[in-house]
Amino acid sequence: MTLEQELKHMANGDLYYQTPELLELRFKVRDLLYQYNRLNYRDLSGRKQLLSKIFKHIGHHCFVEIPFHIDYGINTTLGENFFANNNLTILDAAPVTIGNDVLIAPNVGIYTAGHALDPQVRRKTGAEFGLPVTIGNNVWLGANVTVTPGVTIGENSVIGAGSVVTKDIPANVLAYGDPAKAIRKLGQIDHNFYRQNQPMPQWALDIAKSDQPFHRV
Repeated sequence: MTLEQELKHMANGDLYYQTPELLELRFKVRDLLYQYNRLNYRDLSGRKQLLSKIFKHIGHHCFVEIPFHIDYGINTTLGENFFANNNLTILDAAPVTIGNDVLIAPNVGIYTAGHALDPQVRRKTGAEFGLPVTIGNNVWLGANVTVTPGVTIGENSVIGAGSVVTKDIPANVLAYGDPAKAIRKLGQIDHNFYRQNQPMPQWALDIAKSDQPFHRV
């Protein structure tokens, strides 16, 4: 079986095992991660150059804090204006698609990979499978969120800190818990108040009317 065929099996959710060719792909991205995670924090151009080699595609104004980890890289696509804080982990045996203006807090894990539940199969074959993860535009994942294989998170939704996302989350909701569940719709109250009993200042409302997103770097 060729490497291209193996990658198709992974993308389709088929059971597969790690061949020397797949291991070499992982080693190649780890070579890049080794460089990235040892960059000077001020070396923004160096970050940009390496990120463009690590990911399948990155949009403009993408920023990933040091350190971070990814399994293959070639299966992950980042949209425009992406920001991830420290210790992002992505296991992308299957495709990970992240939309525009996504904000990720520290210690978030996005996982597409799974193993056979049968202990004999798991022990003797090393078999794995992957299910894709999709994160819509303008999603915010709070600190220590875990996103499990096969999940889609709808646009504009917020996932509270420490949540474990095991099922799809609809658009425009606040969700949290283990497992994460939609608690309520996001709406006008969230535009009027940035937290409980704290009104949104006028300067923030004025800027929010603009078509230009905020760029952190």
